[in-house]
Amino acid sequence: MREAYHEELASIGEGLVEMARLVGSAVGRATAALMDADLALAESVITADVRVDELQREIEERAIGLLARQQPVATDLRTVVTALRMSADLERAGDLAAHVAKLARLRHPERAVPGDLHRTVLEMGQLAQRLMAQAAEILVTRDVEAALQMEHDDDRMDELHRMIFQHLLDDRWKHGVETAVDVTLVGRYYERFADHAVSVARRVVYLVTGERAGDYIPDPPLPT
Repeated sequence: MREAYHEELASIGEGLVEMARLVGSAVGRATAALMDADLALAESVITADVRVDELQREIEERAIGLLARQQPVATDLRTVVTALRMSADLERAGDLAAHVAKLARLRHPERAVPGDLHRTVLEMGQLAQRLMAQAAEILVTRDVEAALQMEHDDDRMDELHRMIFQHLLDDRWKHGVETAVDVTLVGRYYERFADHAVSVARRVVYLVTGERAGDYIPDPPLPT
């Protein structure tokens, strides 16, 4: 019975890693679709989001089943409850990647992002993919230090988001209201996607240490 219980806990963790890898791939492909006005690629991202939703439902069912049948305590309880919250973060990140793809589809055959913002938005998309890849790796390794570092890695996304608004408010903006709305939305999608990746990492800190990321103080290094 206990072996089956631990296998079920492990399967929940594996499902979270799969979700993180899927949504990381999705945001990368959505970015390519946005930059290249690639309709087929955009459609593939939108269609693939169904699998992310399925995984979240599977994780929820397993987690709730464990809570009902096994009544876990201590670390195991923390694992199950945290998994439920992580799966919600990852599902929402998948939705945001799909939103980027839907914007690419909406403006096809034109590009939603004007040339003078191409580099900024591309960097946002690449950074979003990289942050989620880091979150997936942290789910596997449970590396608290790497999880805490993601808070700093996300600072660049916030900076890029501010750069978009500065560009939109510039008197030299010449692309019209519709494009301004598109760019505002896509910037928000990436910024929120990154927030969800960081949230997953923060939850790993809680899972491992029992302390919230903002409260956790790492042990000082041992003297050499």
